[in-house]
Amino acid sequence: MAVAGRTYSAKPGEVQRSWHLVDARGKVLGRLATEVAMVLRGKRKPQFTPHVDTGDFVVVVNAEKVLLTGKKLKQKMYYRASGYPGGLKATAAGTLLKSHPERLIQYAVRGMLPKTKLGDALYRKLKVYAGEKHPHQAQKPAPLEIR
Repeated sequence: MAVAGRTYSAKPGEVQRSWHLVDARGKVLGRLATEVAMVLRGKRKPQFTPHVDTGDFVVVVNAEKVLLTGKKLKQKMYYRASGYPGGLKATAAGTLLKSHPERLIQYAVRGMLPKTKLGDALYRKLKVYAGEKHPHQAQKPAPLEIR
């Protein structure tokens, strides 16, 4: 007896991947990160399957020109710990934007992805560059407009 209306589940080998280019110039960090995370996850595709990597590659350029609203440049802190007593280090978002602007976007997007092996695989498809140039011209990334 055939069951009508079976739910489609994507297989890892049959997913078509494309490349997207996002210009971060003048974009607000959180709103940019949510859109990028959705594309990496594949949520905009009709064949989205929660346990399969159905997302696309994303190249983000001009990370140094991303915006933070309010007083976040001074008040938002990023923490890391060495594991030794007293080894907690804090860096303000403004300092991080000057020294390593690509990390701001990487941290924001990483926090929006699943905390699993699947999330690690999705995160590896994100490429962030501080300036205009990127080494992915051969992949012909299509411009992705972020509101």
